[in-house]
Amino acid sequence: MSAKTDKTLRPRRQRGTDKDPAPQPVLHAIPSPARLARARFAPALSLLLWLSYLVTVVVTLARGDALAGATQLVETIVFLVSVTLLTFSACMYLLARSGALPRFAAHRRVRRITLDEHVSRMREDEQAPESALDRPEPQLASGAAPRLVALLPSRDEDPDLVRMSLWSVALQEFPNLNVVLLIDDDPDPTDPAARESLERSRLLGDEIMAQLAPMRMRLEAAWARLHSSGAGKRGRPGAAEATEIVVREHATAARWLRDLADAQSTRTHVEVFFVDQVLRGLAATLDATATALHDALENDESPLSHARAEQVLLRLLNIFTVEMSAFERKRYASLSHAPNKAMNLNSYLGLLGGRYREQRDSRGLTLVRLDPDNAAESTAFGSSVILEAPDTDFVLTLDADSMLLPEYCLRLVHLLDQPESAAIAVAQTPYSAYRGAPTRIERLAGATTDLQHILHQGLTSFGATYWVGANAVLRRSALEDIRRESDEDGVHVVRFISDRTAIEDTESSIDIAAHGWALVNYPERLSYSATPPDFGSLVIQRRRWADGGLLVLPRLHDFIVTRRRQGTPLPLTNRVLRTNYLGSITWVTLGLIAVLVLNPLGGQLVTFQLLLIAAPYFAEMASDLRYLGYRRRDVIGIYALNLLILPANLAGSIASVVQVLTDRKARFARTPKVSTRTPASALYALAPLLIVAGAATIAVRAGLVGDWGTTAFASFTALAAAWGVFGLIGIRATISDLWFGWLNWVWVDSPRAPATAPSTAPLWSVVVDDGSLTTVGALR
Repeated sequence: MSAKTDKTLRPRRQRGTDKDPAPQPVLHAIPSPARLARARFAPALSLLLWLSYLVTVVVTLARGDALAGATQLVETIVFLVSVTLLTFSACMYLLARSGALPRFAAHRRVRRITLDEHVSRMREDEQAPESALDRPEPQLASGAAPRLVALLPSRDEDPDLVRMSLWSVALQEFPNLNVVLLIDDDPDPTDPAARESLERSRLLGDEIMAQLAPMRMRLEAAWARLHSSGAGKRGRPGAAEATEIVVREHATAARWLRDLADAQSTRTHVEVFFVDQVLRGLAATLDATATALHDALENDESPLSHARAEQVLLRLLNIFTVEMSAFERKRYASLSHAPNKAMNLNSYLGLLGGRYREQRDSRGLTLVRLDPDNAAESTAFGSSVILEAPDTDFVLTLDADSMLLPEYCLRLVHLLDQPESAAIAVAQTPYSAYRGAPTRIERLAGATTDLQHILHQGLTSFGATYWVGANAVLRRSALEDIRRESDEDGVHVVRFISDRTAIEDTESSIDIAAHGWALVNYPERLSYSATPPDFGSLVIQRRRWADGGLLVLPRLHDFIVTRRRQGTPLPLTNRVLRTNYLGSITWVTLGLIAVLVLNPLGGQLVTFQLLLIAAPYFAEMASDLRYLGYRRRDVIGIYALNLLILPANLAGSIASVVQVLTDRKARFARTPKVSTRTPASALYALAPLLIVAGAATIAVRAGLVGDWGTTAFASFTALAAAWGVFGLIGIRATISDLWFGWLNWVWVDSPRAPATAPSTAPLWSVVVDDGSLTTVGALR
């Protein structure tokens, strides 16, 4: 997208948004002792308030003929079950954060020198440097240099967005990094815009490597000057000169990064993050190193030892050295074309460690693996090898709308490569939201994302971590443990990541844990991901999130039963947190609808005590929002946002039930990442209006009969939902979505027979192999 369109596409900033795009610090603020004590007390307080409310309900029901009929009985039971489920989910949030805050307080960053010593063993195909005797050798769990391949699945993404994600990975401080963009677009689109976008995506890797090449070659020359392989070899620079080389190269690299940042577009807050945090942030780090060493030399302080100078220069060489490529599974008939992210990843994961050549057969273009033990075959087809999928110890997966800070891979692989981490299969940093969003709805949706970051950190405290698919470093041996193979429609399909549901990462977490592996959330902010900027795209995202949790619950139950039979039962906190994570969207949605709609015993059950149950939950959430840099009153906006997406959550839950009944896989719906507004379907645009009208009606009726508890709750809900429609969706957008939804409903095009691709087989072959032409046409 050219810079000429910057002004026309720059989003209009709404009132009440944050103008400062600076994210929260990498390290979480250390919670105060009072905050930690309150966090531990909050779940118990919420539970006590619920028990107190139940006692009051029992007393109410014991009065005379409170339950006069079956309808009253059913309403009362459903209402109390709904309140219990809402209280349970609130307690689970409070329990998770009570585990997260102590992790933030106890976490200490790994020192740079420790990481440098770890990296010094990652240089493949090199002899031990002359200065090896001058420093201790790090002890690695694997006994060899760990290898990492980064996979970025992309489907119909904006190339400019993908480019920023690729840059954030290319600048990772990790040796011998391979980055593969997994393009899942139609390989031969007819639409000119789609074809142009595809061609741009295919060239991204080469463009980035070409930009990095001058700096990489300069640093290789500096490394060759600094690094020699024989003790006492003439021409080797002394310690002071070695330090000067390090200073000069760091200053040059920082200047190069700032020049690159100056050339970038900053029309959106996501681009501002890329420029400020990825490019300028890395430049500032390199500048700080250069300045500190230069000042030391100026003050005649002891310069770096030659060994340490090598380690520090190696940082730069690793940052600017990367191999990038693109892979398109849909070009090959021998790979699955299932339309979801899981199978895009699985297709390439199944190729890792092999060499392949293209071959055409009756199915079309296929990949054929070469036998590594057959030298004759490798020689015969050496010139036609079109793919070498690198062997690897770890795999980084990153969504194409996400970005990493430069030390992400280095710190997570260091964690995984320690002896005490040998049982960890997945290490990740739950992504945070980009700050400075121009719309209120994106800002509040981002706030819920940042709250989820705290929740996920708390899950790790209780051993109940789930893989969050936006980013993670996966251990290859753990993936091989959950490998499954099958033949589907004549295609050999290899699965590592489950694609049965739309939440493939969540279901795969159960598979990983069932094989004895652990998952861990690293307690730092090192990854960021885009938040839907409007109501239409948010509905698509939240509907997908709600679709699948119910389907995974039986898998979780089987896992819990198996662990109990093995004599290693999961702790109660682990079980309840895992269960709530999978089912909370469904039962919170149904519970909130029930509490809004039902009015058992003429409103006698909607009391001040009922409203008080939620007080610890909302009070601590408001505190967390303040802790994350938001405003405490944003808790009301989040309640309004949750009311707006109730229909999307309900639709996702219903889709899970339908999938159980029909045994059909969920349809993967990607969240749109476009510069224009994504319209919502008429049903989702109408539902918030119905919530406002329904809550207002309930409030008026309750007020007329003196049911003040119901009046207060329904009035607050109606006002919050009304503010959500006007302040978050926008009345103009609502009217537009309703109008075009109506037109789409009444204006129905005549159905057209789908076009069939012409057969390349001879006519006689079609008749003999498939049947008569009439039969073949009927089958189609």
